[in-house]
Amino acid sequence: MERVELLAPAGNYEGFLGAVHAGADAVYLGGMKFGARAYADNFSEEEVCRAIRYAHIYGRKVYLTLNTLVKEKEFHEIYDYLAPFYEAGLDGVIIQDMGVFLWVGRRFPGLARHVSTQAAITGAWGARLLKKSGAQRIVPARELSLEEIREMKREAGIEIETFIHGAVCYCYSGQCLFSSIIGGRSGNRGRCAQPCRLPYRTDGEKKECYPLSLKDMCTIEMLPELIKAGIDSFKIEGRMKSPEYAAGVTALYRKYIDRYYRNPEGEFRVEKQDMEKLKALYLRSGISTGYYKQHNGRQMITLESPAYAGRDEELAGRIRKKYLEGDFRLPVQAKAVLKKGCPAMLTLRYEKEGAGEAAEIMAEGETVQAAQKRPLDPAAVEKQLAKSGNTVFCMERMEIDMQEDVFLPVKALNDLRRRACEGLEQSILDRYAAVHLYGRGRAGERNVFREAGRMNGGSVNGNRIHVLALTEGQAVSAVKAGVQRLYLDSCLCREGRRLSELKALCGERTELYLALPYIIRMRDEGFLEETGKLLAGGIFDGVLARSPEELYWITETFGEKWGKRIVSDAGLYIWNSEAESFYGKFGTEHYLPYELNGYEVRELTEKTPGAEWAAVVYGRIPMMVTANCVVRTKEGCRPYPESRDTSFCMLTDRYRKDFPVYTDCRHCYNRIYNSLPLSLHQEMDKAGEMGIHTFRLDFTDEIGNDVDRVISYFKGLADGQQRTEPPYKEYTKGHWKRGVE
Repeated sequence: MERVELLAPAGNYEGFLGAVHAGADAVYLGGMKFGARAYADNFSEEEVCRAIRYAHIYGRKVYLTLNTLVKEKEFHEIYDYLAPFYEAGLDGVIIQDMGVFLWVGRRFPGLARHVSTQAAITGAWGARLLKKSGAQRIVPARELSLEEIREMKREAGIEIETFIHGAVCYCYSGQCLFSSIIGGRSGNRGRCAQPCRLPYRTDGEKKECYPLSLKDMCTIEMLPELIKAGIDSFKIEGRMKSPEYAAGVTALYRKYIDRYYRNPEGEFRVEKQDMEKLKALYLRSGISTGYYKQHNGRQMITLESPAYAGRDEELAGRIRKKYLEGDFRLPVQAKAVLKKGCPAMLTLRYEKEGAGEAAEIMAEGETVQAAQKRPLDPAAVEKQLAKSGNTVFCMERMEIDMQEDVFLPVKALNDLRRRACEGLEQSILDRYAAVHLYGRGRAGERNVFREAGRMNGGSVNGNRIHVLALTEGQAVSAVKAGVQRLYLDSCLCREGRRLSELKALCGERTELYLALPYIIRMRDEGFLEETGKLLAGGIFDGVLARSPEELYWITETFGEKWGKRIVSDAGLYIWNSEAESFYGKFGTEHYLPYELNGYEVRELTEKTPGAEWAAVVYGRIPMMVTANCVVRTKEGCRPYPESRDTSFCMLTDRYRKDFPVYTDCRHCYNRIYNSLPLSLHQEMDKAGEMGIHTFRLDFTDEIGNDVDRVISYFKGLADGQQRTEPPYKEYTKGHWKRGVE
């Protein structure tokens, strides 16, 4: 792209019009299904198609949000949902689910696929993987620095779209289960209840505050830096906000983007009154520039209150009048030729301002007659033909070439004008399609099932108990208990000697796997180099991968013939057989996602006979993975590696529930865990009937005999012993019964 794209949000059709009229190059919006803003007004099928047509006439683009996770039973809905928009010329879809990503690529050839920020792509490894898989654009995690974005652009060579204004999530997008686990409203399904905006106490303090509520982002003063970084599209957040917000924010960013391009080397300064306007358009009680120049910090948090400051109604009224109620019809030049015995002719010409592009159409009407009584008056003809009605055009200049004593009925003049306007509109659309939609075929077959051929796994015979250990004590307890596999959290992989001792303790009975971090960033290059040496040696038998970055890093580092097993963790979100097809290229063993219920798990396992499914049956669910740090917000940074002995702190909500927070200082992120452990001890038999025989126990803050008792209890269940009460009183079944809407 020669110039950066300004991408605006639209929660409804009026918001779409406001964004286009205010200068957006593209608008992203959601239909009635599969969008991550289920509570926005959203668009009907007719409105989406109308918006696409309107945008293309004005030379703008429309991207549709298809950015939720999709269940196996819902896949049959996608084709009928998307096909009308594809045929209407939709410019692109924004996708989270890798199964949807693959499927859309096959069924809708040439449709641009943009990978949503919900996919939490944090570096060039993940970006290269998705580019190789057919992505045109990446919307990376909002937590990336400007330096990391430059690196991703340079290394992956793919379009990059980043957020520049609006609300910011505390958690890496797509890695948040807080709302889902606590209240049943999944952010992965567009229904987040925003528990991050609620008050909490930290480490038993009496005073409540809002440690998880980030300030809204405003980067208008950084525009030159962002443009020079090579970002292709600037995205404004706000599909849940008003049309006045969308139009007003878009107009101000349009003003300063254009100002920069007029004089790239000149002084760039945002006028004070414009900053005040942005603050008055529904921002929280503080603003920041997001993560572009800081990794985390207290200054990014609205500790006192997350409430919006409201908006300036007078300003909103002016915006409405200017961008929503004004006349935005396109000016055209017209020439009418009326000569006896010849068809009436009307030529319309539209020249796009500043672009040097023109569209012209000539329409024919009824045969012009000789006047019997009252001949046509040129002024009356001009007046009639200038009535552009509900079209997008207005007659800027009209030339009439008419013989004397001619006649044509008013209805014929109206039909001529209508035919000319429709022809000009289609001519503009055809020119747009020739430039932007070239090479797209028709939608493929409706078949919703993936092609066979990749299956190469086998079923697991007998029940197996695996353990994920966060501490050395938990790891030793697991090995002594004789579990079949131990996943060692990467935070424990610091000293080779200790690892060798643990491997010796495992012997032939227990496999030792490395559980990679939830998030890999550019700062982890040293860790990856270190880890590569460990994995190349004989200590680890395989890895537990938790992000696309890690999958591609492993395959690129060791090659496809690497002899060790790659297991995908629950956070890689395999909700459907198509997603299993994507991740199955790296390994056939997968952990079930936390948000599917038992019936949905059965559907998934039946459709993926070549996969080996495993389930977490005990442990605190990681509900947030965050770049911001609860400890740093509270008391300042704990330097690594000294911090490894004080890794947990506590968040307490208004109901006095305690949520352990693990501060992973080596990789500089937090994991916020549920207040209660998940326990599916009553569901293991049902899981076995579905072909699931591998069960994992995840330990976080458990110590000593608590670890031993849990392992012993689940080993007994796996061995078929009589069911008894578990060695803990409180637990949750998560979503096994209820699932998510």
